[in-house]
Amino acid sequence: MEGNASPAKLDLRPRRILVTGGGGFLGSHLVERLRQHGCQHVAAPRKRDFDLTNADAIERLFAESRPEVVIHAAASVGGIGANRENPGRFFYENAIMGIQLIEACRRHKVEKTVVLGTICAYPKFTPVPFREDALWDGYPEETNAPYGIAKKALLVQCQGYRQQYGMNAVFLLPVNLYGPRDNFDLNSSHVIPALIRKCVEAQDRGAVEITLWGDGSPTREFLYVEDAAEAIVMATESYNHADPVNLGSGEEIPIRRLAEKIAALTGFTGRMVWDTAKPNGQPRRCLDVSRAALEFGFRARTGLDAGLRATLDWYRSHRAAPLVV
Repeated sequence: MEGNASPAKLDLRPRRILVTGGGGFLGSHLVERLRQHGCQHVAAPRKRDFDLTNADAIERLFAESRPEVVIHAAASVGGIGANRENPGRFFYENAIMGIQLIEACRRHKVEKTVVLGTICAYPKFTPVPFREDALWDGYPEETNAPYGIAKKALLVQCQGYRQQYGMNAVFLLPVNLYGPRDNFDLNSSHVIPALIRKCVEAQDRGAVEITLWGDGSPTREFLYVEDAAEAIVMATESYNHADPVNLGSGEEIPIRRLAEKIAALTGFTGRMVWDTAKPNGQPRRCLDVSRAALEFGFRARTGLDAGLRATLDWYRSHRAAPLVV
């Protein structure tokens, strides 16, 4: 394992912590977890107040929050469709936010910097389970390569700053996340919220079929968002090395089987039509999660069935009332 010798476990409770993207899906759960952990000084700025693509905004943010710990969870993200439509924006915004923020952490002598990457950074045909040392063995899947490469560049920056400046910057690779407060907009959502919404709305309309992207053969791994927040807090406390760390459940499921599970949970009994003109995305995704268990004791606690039920319950209780026609 590369990096500096591990210092003692970092007590986060008295420290000023900045969570970028703190109003987003993962960020909001992370802020809650930190506060449950006893952290009293957690800043969660909003994009409308501090646009992280703007260096001056980052300077204002650091002047106001004076962070001792920074967790960079802000990102411009979306599903396969959003990545296909916004490759330039996703590359630029994710790269420039991270590069400027990490540089600000260096200049302001932040004690600990935690940067969240993406599973999309792995090569398209990575052997399963994905091990962190395979990250550079090929080009990412084309539909999300700009996003994945932008995030992977931040790993290089963290490692370079550690080597040159002794900066304690760590890089985590969360797998596909899901859970309450996910993005259910069909134009930009990931697969689980999209499937939930399609099934529920089909029931509302009395539809007999739904159309899904691809052929259902790719596999994915999913991590419940509250487990992800817990993993990030654990890593922020205890992980201090240069090498990236996967965060996942270690369980793989085909998209077709996932769709069947969600249909059963929602009560949708209609037909699923697979639109093979749409891309499948990466053929398989499943992580080796042994490093996270070894280095800071993280193991996912929420099974997929329980997590899907909680996500569905949240969606049903928070979505707009169905339109009556």
